[in-house]
Parts: sequence; structure tokens; C-alpha cells
Amino acid sequence: MKGWKKVVESMDSEHQHMLRGGSVSNFFLRDSLTLCHPIFIGGCYGLMISIALLVPLTHSNLGDGDGYYQIARDWFFQMLIIVSITSFLGAFSVLISMIARRPPARLLYLRKILFALPFIGLAVLSVSIIDNSDMILIDRLGWFLYILPGPLWIHLSYAPRWRIIDRIDRDIEPFEGMKMTIYGGEGDDVPESDSELEEVIGSI
Repeated sequence: MKGWKKVVESMDSEHQHMLRGGSVSNFFLRDSLTLCHPIFIGGCYGLMISIALLVPLTHSNLGDGDGYYQIARDWFFQMLIIVSITSFLGAFSVLISMIARRPPARLLYLRKILFALPFIGLAVLSVSIIDNSDMILIDRLGWFLYILPGPLWIHLSYAPRWRIIDRIDRDIEPFEGMKMTIYGGEGDDVPESDSELEEVIGSI
């Protein structure tokens, strides 16, 4: 077991739940904290959604008479742009989390919405690409829905969690300077659904 995991295991259940995160966070945090830096996680998300764009992009370009070399070239440059954007947003989220020093938000309900948004965005973009639509607003809406979920999850949940875990791993007081170490408390009388919503709204 890694050093930071031993420290987390010694915390109370609320802090353990907060720092362990969900299945996605656990998947990335099982490796080196350097490799799972929010910059790289943002880039990984950008790469994944870029791969999904291959199908509509190939279909559209073949219909226009482009060869596979041109399709690969267009996709490669599109991928570089997307990965650069998502990596930059990951770095921005780390910077904000260091300044704000807030705990990671619990996205129990928002996670379901975030999971669906990329598929909606991909559908909108696919229609826009294949039909060569000149409707700029629809095209921009598709890109927004397609790119937003990953960076938003990193900003609200993953980057603050990674910052605290990184401090634990470097044997630095993880909660130093934080006004609160966790959203909510055991003595709160607010219903769970309301408190979760307030946490997300407050984080945004």
C-alpha cells in the first residue's frame, strides 16, 4: 500500500470517502501521483474524445473525396488542439485548487449528468460534421458539451483531491490553510440531496 493510502486509512470515514473518490478517481490514483497529475488526466480525456471523433470525421471527409492521409492529418491536428485545451484546463484547475484550498466536491448526482454530456455533444457534432452544417451556434454547442464534462469533473472533484493527496504523499500537512476540510458534517440536518446540490453550486 502506498504511503498516502496508509494515511487516508487512518482518517475518519468521511475524509476517507472524500479522498478515495469514485471508481474513476481510483482508476487514475492507483499509479504514480506524477502520472495522474490533473494535466495528464485532462490530456487523457482529450485523447479519448478525439478518438471518438474519428468516425464522423472519416465519414465526412471520405464523402468529400479526401484520402486517408488527409483524414489522418486533419484528425491529428484536431486531436492536438483538443488535448492542449483539456491539459491546459487541468493545469488551471490545479492552480485554482492551490489558491482556493477547498475540498473536492461530491458529485454523486452531477456525475450522472456529466457522464451523459459527452455522448450528447458527440451526437450534435457528428450531425454538424456529416451534414457540413453552417449553423455555428449548434457546432459550438456540440463542442462545448463534448469537451466540458472532463475538465469540469477535474476542476470540481479531481484536482482538489489530487492536491490533498499529493501533500500527504510529500509528508506535508494536507489541510493547512483550509477553512473546511470536507463539505458538510456529521451533525448537519440538511438532507443529503440538498447538501450535495449546495456543494456543487458553491464550488462552481
